Amino acid sequence: MKFWQKWLTVALSVFLVCGLAACGSGSDGVKGDSDGKKITLTYARGKDQTDTTTKLVQAFEKKHPHIQVKFKEMPSDTGVSHDQYVTMFSGGSGEIDVFDLDVIWPAEFAQAGYLEPLDRYIQRDQIQLDKYVEGAVDASNYNGQQWAMPRFMDAGLLYYRTDLVKKAPTTWDELIEQAKEQKGKNGTKYGYVFQGKQYEGLVCNFVEFIASYGGQVLDEKGQLVVNSPETVKGLKKMTEIAKSGIVPGNVTAITEVETDAIYSEGQAVFDRQWPYHYAKVNEASSQVKGKVAVAPLPSGEQGSASALGGWVAGINKNSKHKKEAWEFIKFMTGPEGQKISAIDGGLAPTYIPAFEDEEVKKASPLFKDENYVEGLKSAVSRPVSPEYPKISDIIQMEVSKTLAGKQTPEAAVKSMEKKLREVVK
Repeated sequence: MKFWQKWLTVALSVFLVCGLAACGSGSDGVKGDSDGKKITLTYARGKDQTDTTTKLVQAFEKKHPHIQVKFKEMPSDTGVSHDQYVTMFSGGSGEIDVFDLDVIWPAEFAQAGYLEPLDRYIQRDQIQLDKYVEGAVDASNYNGQQWAMPRFMDAGLLYYRTDLVKKAPTTWDELIEQAKEQKGKNGTKYGYVFQGKQYEGLVCNFVEFIASYGGQVLDEKGQLVVNSPETVKGLKKMTEIAKSGIVPGNVTAITEVETDAIYSEGQAVFDRQWPYHYAKVNEASSQVKGKVAVAPLPSGEQGSASALGGWVAGINKNSKHKKEAWEFIKFMTGPEGQKISAIDGGLAPTYIPAFEDEEVKKASPLFKDENYVEGLKSAVSRPVSPEYPKISDIIQMEVSKTLAGKQTPEAAVKSMEKKLREVVK
């Protein structure tokens, strides 16, 4: 065979192989994992009290017509959602592609092998993580890798009725006094509402109470320090409020969902809730629309403390459509997605430049408040530990028994310490 014939044969072979294999398209291209066919992603998160998820999906699908997003609603109780995710992922399920994680879950899920690491996607698309709230980014970083992207931040706030209260209380004792004074006026039934059910929301409230008196569960080095006079004082104040008659009789069954309903129906003077609540109580159907303001949570002896909360988004390690899943996460956590979440859902952005957007500022008085934005960066975190789920369960059980009157705050803290010593080594 002549040289030119050999060359032609090789060239033709290369052309055929590359043509059939889409040679040169790059392994990180986002055309779909099924030869350009429409891909369906399943996105899971807890119950959405607003239309934000629908609007996010619609905006994303408009930009990515080859990707369809199916929403899977998970339980509003974060503990139940956590357990359902663990059951699915430990069994190798690929049913869910993208899912929201509580900020306390990433290390656990990464260690268990449930999450796809995002570093290569972040590097490829030159995502500037320094434009996000540092704490939110760090919450998803484990063993030097980034396992999720921050969706929105939470911090506990005090909501109060401006038609009943001229100035928000600055201490817990002032709250009790004003709540008793105003309870029953303008159709109200309760003075104060907080999340008292035995679930993760109870831990957040507990952390806020004890931190306002200088108490901690774990110190900065991860050492157990829960059994202290400060922690006892915080739990005593929490118990006092739960038994004071200013809260609903079934406060030990109340979550964020019930809080939204009670306050929107005009049944309470004050409540403790997350930032999204502001948009909820100002909906057209709300009986308190235009009559609600926010303030920092009341102070104890050591000042006001707000629990750091929030959600991040990750990719299921078993997903068959990881490239498309990343595109959806990138959209939700990018400028456009963060703006939609802030305006339509009242969700505090993690993308810092979003706070400079005029439409975002108009969506909530919180978003134009510099002190609030700074507060997101310095809120009190829940105990930081790879054993957090076990720690949370112990706290929930002991605090719940205390609020129900089955044990004293002193006994609860001692029992908490004893049980936590078996978990925190």
